[in-house]
Amino acid sequence: MVVGAGFGGLAAARGLRSTGIALTVIDRRNFHLFQPLLYQVATAGLNPADIAWPVRSILRNQRNATVLLGEVVEVDASSSVVRLQDNREIPFDWLILATGATHNYFGHDEWERIAPSLKTVEDATLIRRRVLEAFERAENRLTTDHDDDKTRQLMTFVIIGGGPTGVELAGAIAELAKKALTADFRNIDPRSARILLIEGSPSVLGQFSPSLSAFARRSLEKMGVEVQVDTHVTHCTEDCVTCGDLHIPAANIFWAAGVKASPAARWLNIAADPSGRVKVKDDFSVDGHPNIFVIGDSAAYVQDGKPIPGIAPAAKQAGAYVATHIASDVAGKALPKPFRFRNYGSLATIGRNAAVMDLGPLRLKGRLAWWLWGITHIFFLIGNRNRLLVAMQWFYNYLTFGRGARLIVGPDRPSARH
Repeated sequence: MVVGAGFGGLAAARGLRSTGIALTVIDRRNFHLFQPLLYQVATAGLNPADIAWPVRSILRNQRNATVLLGEVVEVDASSSVVRLQDNREIPFDWLILATGATHNYFGHDEWERIAPSLKTVEDATLIRRRVLEAFERAENRLTTDHDDDKTRQLMTFVIIGGGPTGVELAGAIAELAKKALTADFRNIDPRSARILLIEGSPSVLGQFSPSLSAFARRSLEKMGVEVQVDTHVTHCTEDCVTCGDLHIPAANIFWAAGVKASPAARWLNIAADPSGRVKVKDDFSVDGHPNIFVIGDSAAYVQDGKPIPGIAPAAKQAGAYVATHIASDVAGKALPKPFRFRNYGSLATIGRNAAVMDLGPLRLKGRLAWWLWGITHIFFLIGNRNRLLVAMQWFYNYLTFGRGARLIVGPDRPSARH
């Protein structure tokens, strides 16, 4: 049984394709989501269907795979049973938990309503709604009221967290405001929008080399983004972000400051690291249960003294490894050697013609890195339809500076915003 149809779960399922193993894949969503491009849905560059694909379609030709829609709420390791929210109990011989991670507000869960994060399609469409509504509300306000302070507050966007998600989101909002929307309004000038990126450490994209991190900051500032490093958020309200003695009036606050693992450790009642990730052995099995594996963002796999990164390539490599391990064990063959993560590099985009790629000895930045970033992401999308749609949409956006998915749809989360 595989729980979770993300990068790791699908890699594990596909790795068991040619075995005689009866495979069950369970996910609470009926689609696989390409999370690295979720920020483009949030900023009206792509539609949700462009980066998602039904799990049943992905595995339709894998005859040994059964796909179930359901949400796991408990794992009874002693009885080898998984319990779902609707009270179904499903037995397993082997279990792979690839349940990913969610946002981490570091003890301030009350901020979630005020500052949504970006982990799901719902998060992305909510952020898109708030971004687009901010300009609409500012435009409407100036038809009856010339309160410049309130208008500036409506057109101020604060992104908390300077990792790849925060940098990409800040750059995309800047491009939306200062390019795509410039001719669409009569009472406001979208180019006057204020975009701030707040990071608690000394630099943005801290996992990259200092030269690439510095390039990312310069590129953001060139785009009009205000970058605040060594700055910690101490309080959030509907209309203000507080960083110690600094108060930033802002009606649009988005969270990209951290993640925590799924409840896999609680389900299994075993030790976890401070981020909630399950401490696993060198084959991803958990202590005392050699038939249960945890991979991806829910696993704390230590290699060379530090955890492997929570990125898609690591999850995919782990899924393929565990599939090989199970297939070998079932067939009575020698088990594979302990897992070794092969890091082929990191990449992040900042904006039009600006990206960074850290490939170890080879480090790229600027236009070439941006084109390689786009090619890489299109290649890893699932389905030729999605690859074609995304490529065509990006080409159109590049030529016209347009954003074709500027739709305000769906209800906002309950709040006092309106």
